[in-house]
Amino acid sequence: MIDNPYYSQDNHGPYEVVSIGDLHLEEGETIKDCRLAVATHGTLNANKDNVVLIPTWYSGTSKIMGDVYVGSGRALDPAKYYIIVVNQIGNGLSSSPHNTPAPNGMRNFPKVRIGDDVAAQHRLLTEVFKINRLALVVGGSMGAQQTYEWAVRYPDMVERAAPIAGTAQNTLHDKLFADTLVEAITSDPGFNGGSYASSADVLKGLARHATLWGVMGWSTEFYAKRRHEQLGFPSLDEFVTNFMVEYFRSMDPNDLISMAWKWQHGDVARNTGGDLAAALRRIKAKTFVMPIDHDMFFPPIDCERECRLIAGAQFRPIRSIDGHLALFGADPEFIKQVDQHLSELLNSPAT
Repeated sequence: MIDNPYYSQDNHGPYEVVSIGDLHLEEGETIKDCRLAVATHGTLNANKDNVVLIPTWYSGTSKIMGDVYVGSGRALDPAKYYIIVVNQIGNGLSSSPHNTPAPNGMRNFPKVRIGDDVAAQHRLLTEVFKINRLALVVGGSMGAQQTYEWAVRYPDMVERAAPIAGTAQNTLHDKLFADTLVEAITSDPGFNGGSYASSADVLKGLARHATLWGVMGWSTEFYAKRRHEQLGFPSLDEFVTNFMVEYFRSMDPNDLISMAWKWQHGDVARNTGGDLAAALRRIKAKTFVMPIDHDMFFPPIDCERECRLIAGAQFRPIRSIDGHLALFGADPEFIKQVDQHLSELLNSPAT
């Protein structure tokens, strides 16, 4: 367990940390006193039927979800909906390697799956918030993986689902790329097998990790159109150093590795003995599958293949040359399209 001021209310608040008790994991271990960092927007209505759940993505926290996707007059309007943003396990705010006491913290933090996150969130909602219906579950990337898991695992609770830029079953390509992200960190001698004293000890590895995200997170067209200049970075070097590396440099390496393992092993077919089609047939939610057309992590072809297996699902690709990292919200046209799709989904009957 080490202190990391990056994961603070000043940087990522406001949020509340809620204990859900011991969480028994799919891999057989247990997180003692599992804590979930939760941010809420709006007011729960009397019928408790205006709830929107947003799980977080890799490296992201409830702060960016609230800033980019929630707002007055938006699809996710706090005046209409009670919006609950739950930080996934391992993201640095909820129970994570760096903030878990010995002997189970740091390199000894247990393996967590997407299904474990969803089971923890279900306990939070049903036992703490006393909520049994979700008007919508929506998330991007790893948040999309959790959205699919919610719709498969709790089909009678989820009325609508909007997985953005993510798949229900992770691909071999994604697994391979996540391996390179992890290796960039662990190959730094300062990583010391996960027993470093500070994330600063692993800065070279975190910088390599960030550069790989610069390669795959955006698209080839992003660079061809010199979008980095439009974002305020006159040169490629400045963009990589002052945006990509700056974004990742203070994050905890073990936290990132924990999330990467979870991302790699995301698979709703675990609920049906390995049968993906059977798993997706469980979904009762009205579903909009929303890939990003230039995404190199979760390309539309992979998302459309799954969409065909979901009864009544609509395929709603989003156009943006920002690629996967359009999720950051720097492209206003991306945000406009997301709002249009989510507004239509929320304003339509759930069944």
